[in-house]
Amino acid sequence: MATELEELVSFLSSPSPQITKAAVDIVRGLTGSDEGLHSLANQAKALIPALSGLLTAPKVSEAAAEALVNLSQNSNLAEEMVQLRLVETTMDVLYKPGCCVTRLLVMLLVNLTQLDAGTVSLLQTDDEKVRGLYVMKLVRSFCRTTHENDDDSFEHVGSILVNITKHQTGRELLLDPKRGLLKQIIRQFDSNSSLRKKGVSGTIRNCCFEAENQLQNLLLVSEFLWPALLLPVAGNKIYSEEDRKKMPLELGTALSIEREPVNDPEIRTQVLEAIYLILLQEAGRRAFWSVNGPRIVQVGYEDEEDPKVMGAFEQLGSLLVGGSGMEEPSTETTE
Repeated sequence: MATELEELVSFLSSPSPQITKAAVDIVRGLTGSDEGLHSLANQAKALIPALSGLLTAPKVSEAAAEALVNLSQNSNLAEEMVQLRLVETTMDVLYKPGCCVTRLLVMLLVNLTQLDAGTVSLLQTDDEKVRGLYVMKLVRSFCRTTHENDDDSFEHVGSILVNITKHQTGRELLLDPKRGLLKQIIRQFDSNSSLRKKGVSGTIRNCCFEAENQLQNLLLVSEFLWPALLLPVAGNKIYSEEDRKKMPLELGTALSIEREPVNDPEIRTQVLEAIYLILLQEAGRRAFWSVNGPRIVQVGYEDEEDPKVMGAFEQLGSLLVGGSGMEEPSTETTE
């Protein structure tokens, strides 16, 4: 005899829209508590496909999507979702015309890509013909929408990018100069959305773990990279003309006027860690000196008050003055 939960899950596939709506509302309510999640976990194999089948259904798609987002916060259930190809289903629904649960689906992908298997699915590493296509679509959507002009349904894509760049395959995909994805992503650092900024800074930081082998590809976008890394930690001062003339135009202009500070200490820490990873390479050190990076770091440190960020400044400073070949390169070295 079927249990109450089994009957509830079966009602999600009812031919009656009213019964389906009532069932999905109850399921959504259950997913809002630990006790409810635990009780639903035993029904995962039937529950997850039933909910995913409702993502395009009128009047119930939002409740179904919310339930899946809540369920995916449980790592065991998230693993079950990935095995049931929910990453692929989500991407398919996300780009169907008229999708009205975009934000929720992106949040679902954030949760699923916290798992290695979820990241592998999103990167499509098993199929050479379409490898990276999902990520390219998400980056395009991330860059086409804005925090200012709409509800910014794609702002959580930044968190997905952070997740996938924890893996070498993800970093290599974004650093591929033929695809040009990193350049598009970095330009989103100008957004007023703190969530977007944090996603971009975390993604850049992760990509910088490839600096030893991919530094040239990082520096190909230096016009956008250095402002994204240095402006958040440049302090509040207006820089002197003497300092600015040693910088590229995009940095010097920004530092010649009053600017909004980056208040999130996590972002400031991430960009300093990214700079540190670049400076471990000799060519990275030369590039840093060429934009007057040491001066910016010096001024920024003087203004910094957060202990964790100060620690990241000091770690970076240990390279700059630590006698490890980090002093300003001589003319002979740079030629």
